[in-house]
This record gives sequence, structure tokens and C-alpha cells, in this order.
Amino acid sequence: MNPARHIRRQLLSLSGVGLMLGALFFAAALTPTLVPRSYLTQGALAGACFAIGYLAGNIWRWLWHYLELPEPSARLRSIANALIAAGCLIVVIICLWRAAEWQNSVRTAMQMAPVETAHPLKVSAVALITFIVLLALARLFLVVSRILAARTTRFIPRKVANVVGVVIAGLLFWSIANNFLIRTAFNALDSSFREFDALFEPARPQPTDPGRTGSAASLVNWKELGRMGRRFIASGPRAADISAVTGQAAQEPVRVYVGLGGADTAQARARLALDELKRQHGFDRAVLVVITPTGTGWIDPSAMDTVEYLHHGNVASVAVQYSYLNSPLSLLFQPEYGAETARALFSEIYGYWTTLPKDRRPRLYLHGLSLGALNSEKSAELFETIGDPIAGALWSGTPFASRIWHSITANRNQGSPAWLPEFRDGRFVRFMNQNGATVPPDTPWGPMRVVYLQYASDAITFFAYSDAYQTPAWMTGPRGPDVSPELRWYPIVTMLQLALDMAVVTKTPMGFGHVYAPEHYVDAWVAVTDVHDWPADALARLRSHLAARARQAAAASAGEDAYADRGG
Repeated sequence: MNPARHIRRQLLSLSGVGLMLGALFFAAALTPTLVPRSYLTQGALAGACFAIGYLAGNIWRWLWHYLELPEPSARLRSIANALIAAGCLIVVIICLWRAAEWQNSVRTAMQMAPVETAHPLKVSAVALITFIVLLALARLFLVVSRILAARTTRFIPRKVANVVGVVIAGLLFWSIANNFLIRTAFNALDSSFREFDALFEPARPQPTDPGRTGSAASLVNWKELGRMGRRFIASGPRAADISAVTGQAAQEPVRVYVGLGGADTAQARARLALDELKRQHGFDRAVLVVITPTGTGWIDPSAMDTVEYLHHGNVASVAVQYSYLNSPLSLLFQPEYGAETARALFSEIYGYWTTLPKDRRPRLYLHGLSLGALNSEKSAELFETIGDPIAGALWSGTPFASRIWHSITANRNQGSPAWLPEFRDGRFVRFMNQNGATVPPDTPWGPMRVVYLQYASDAITFFAYSDAYQTPAWMTGPRGPDVSPELRWYPIVTMLQLALDMAVVTKTPMGFGHVYAPEHYVDAWVAVTDVHDWPADALARLRSHLAARARQAAAASAGEDAYADRGG
């Protein structure tokens, strides 16, 4: 067959309506969402959106033929297609030309340096490759469905056979994608993350202090802590570090961590964590924080260093690892990861805590970032704690799948934005962002304090499948301080944009996206743990110190620092 003739035939077989909708979807994909994009991610997104628009146009054309509606003449159709193609080309060129401006609107909101170009040619090339691959898969699907339909026409009517062929082909493709491709990729990633977690850092030796987790006297083996556990234990501030900043006497913070290698079951790891916490006299501290880590087992130093400074080291914290995968992967493919472990740990800690005299036990708090926040919410049951409630919780970057977060946000006070809600009188739940809370600081608290720390630019918090067909609430009214004013809602496209944002939202500068900054944790922990002994000027100095320290560590990190896996 003549290759040129074959290519020409393939081009003529393309749908005019599909090309029009594809071009509009392509153009919409170039508009900004929450996170800046590289030309590679932008091209892949635009190509996928073009393919979806093209598919919608083909479905429309098929439906028109199926209903036997009148069609324009070939000459009129050719003229109309030419005009549509020219108009779509103009729209695409304009949007490619404006792409850099749109990306800079996001970068400006995140205080990032602007880019000079969005690389329109590279974006177009990647989009074209993506579209061709998806088009080939779609045509393969049609071939398979037609073969299946032809096999079944011997037994059932032709139109029923066509439906059966499409359904069986859909199930076949879904089974291959879900049970083979996704599962294989998931297992491969899990295995690679497991091997990474087992690596030893030469610059991080085993603690010699018998009072620390992983030491020779510890119930938890240093080798079985895992990479993330060793980072958490070794990276926290010592008493001397805290005193140097506060100018006051400080205690050595107690940090307990049990890795996946510590025991065979979640219950056994939770009991081991409790025994180690008791060995280190963690229940003698003023504050006890039960942490649910992110998917990888990482614990954000921005959060824990902050609370240890605020309470002069008089803090104990305990965590148990439940996974090796990072939070976005775990959230998308196995959101149930960690619920069992978080529940087991809380039950062990809370069960022992309730046996202690109320006037001599620490104030008990929950904390989690990202997937850790989601599982931390699930760890405590209302009817279990209502008779003896904990002191509160600080959850940051709570994922969109959280039922409690979603319910509170949906029932927020009228007039408060979805990206920073106010809930009733603020006695139980408050939301905070880079600028603190909207509730006046002198507003009285109830017996338990819950704070959600979230950024308006965090797609892991604000993604929703309903974004495909309706404008999300956080896009109506005034935007968050770190969201581009150029952001607009487009059917289907916006959901895909936000899904992509979730994959790269941990690559933003600290204080934006899904990377929570220590200076913002300061205000959150002050509210949650009822800090009163820090004057305003001292808090300002602490914010500056922690912010500079965190950004310096994150910038200099070569994979060994506690900030290397920032964001979860």
C-alpha cells in the first residue's frame, strides 16, 4: 500500500466535529490551574484533552447517523469543516501564545520567578504524540469490539451484538488496564519504594543515647526503623537547639517510631510503639502527639520541630509506618492504606492514656499530613472518646476523600469561602492557611480543638470528581491568596488539570501547594495546643528561624535530609 495514500485516508477519516471539540479542549488545557506545569506535563495533558474532545465529537457524529437525521451536502460539509478548522487553529495558536502568561500567573501567586516561554512547539509535539497513542488505542478498541460483535451475530440480532461487543471490549480493556497495568505498576513502585526505604544513610549513625528510639537499649531495632523512621528519630531538635532559640531551659523531645519491619502485623507494631513510648517515659510529658505518617512513612519536620520548640521540648510523639508508597499514589490507588495501622496505634495509646490520672497525664493530640491526615481522622471513634475526649488534632493538607473534612466544608457558615471555611462559632473546628485563621484569636474554644491547615493551591485537598461537570465551590467568589486569578472552570478539562496537579503538587515552593511551611505550623500549633507563654515578638522570631532553617535544608538536600521527601 502507498504510505502517502494511507496517511491521506487516515487524515480524511478524522471527524470534523471531533477536531473542533478536541481543539477547544486542547485550548482549555493550556489555561492555568493550581500548580505550574512543565512543557512535558502540559503537552501530555493537552494531548489527552484533545483526544477526549475528539472522542466526544465522534460520539456526536455517530449518534447523528444512528438517529438518521438529515445531513448537509458534501460541499457544504467541506466548507463548514474548513471554516471550523481555521477557527480552531486560530484559537489554538492564541492559547499557545498566552500559555506563558497563564503559567506566570500561577508562578506569581506562588512567588516564583516568571518563565519567558511555555515552549509551545514542545508542548504541541508532546500533545500530538499523546493524541496519536490514544487514538491508536481507541481504534484498537473499535476493532476488538467489532470482532466480538461479529462473533455474536450468529446467536443474537446485529444491534444487540454491537452493544455486547462494546461492553465485552470495555470490560476486557478495563481488566487489562486495572488488573495488569495498574497493579503491575503499583507493585513495582511498592517494591522500589520498599528497597529505597531499606537503604542506610552513612551520615546517620545509630543513636548512642539509651533514651532514644533505635539505640542499643531501645525495644525498636535501628535497622528495622526504615529510612523514614531513622530520619524522623535523628533529625529532630535537641534540648540545646531549642534553648538556643528560646533562651530558656528545654527538655529532650521524645520521638518514637516503629517501621514496617518492626513487627508482622499492625496491632503488633502498635503495641511495640506503646511499650517503647512507656520505656522513654513519654506519658510524663506535657504534650503527647499521635502521628499518622504520609504514605512513605515520612513525617514532616515542619510540623514536629515546630511543636517541640513551642513547648520547650516537653513533647512526646509516636508514629507507626504503614506503607512505602507516597501519598498521591496511595490516595489514587489504595486510599484504604493505613487506616488499620492508624486505628491500632490510637487504640493502644488512648487505651493506656485513659488509665492514667487525669491531672498527671499529657494532653493527647492527633496529627497527620496528606494521607496521614485522612487516616488520622479514621483512627479515633467518636463514641470511644466522648466520655474522655482527647485535647485536639492538627490535620494539614487533608485529602479530598476525607468525609469529616468534606462534611464540615459543605456545611460551612454562609459567606465563608470553601478554601478557608468558618464552621459555626469556631469552638470546635477552625481552618487556617498562610494568613492564619479568619476566626478572631480571642474566640473561645470548646474542650477539644481541631485545626485544618490547608492552602488554596493544594490540589490534593480540593480535587473532586464532580469537577468534571460542575464548578467547584472554591472557584466561586474570591480566590485564595495563592491561586491564579486567571483560573477558569471548563467541563472535564478542569478535573483532568487538577488530577495532574495532584501528581506534582509536592514540587511547589514551601508554603504553597502541598508543601506546608513551619511558620504556618507555628500559628496552627499555638491554637491547637493552647500556647500562652510566647510573646508576639518571640513567636515572630521563631517563625523566621524555622522558616530559614527549613528552606535552607530543603534547598541543600541531596536525598539525606528530613525535608528531602517534603510534601508526603
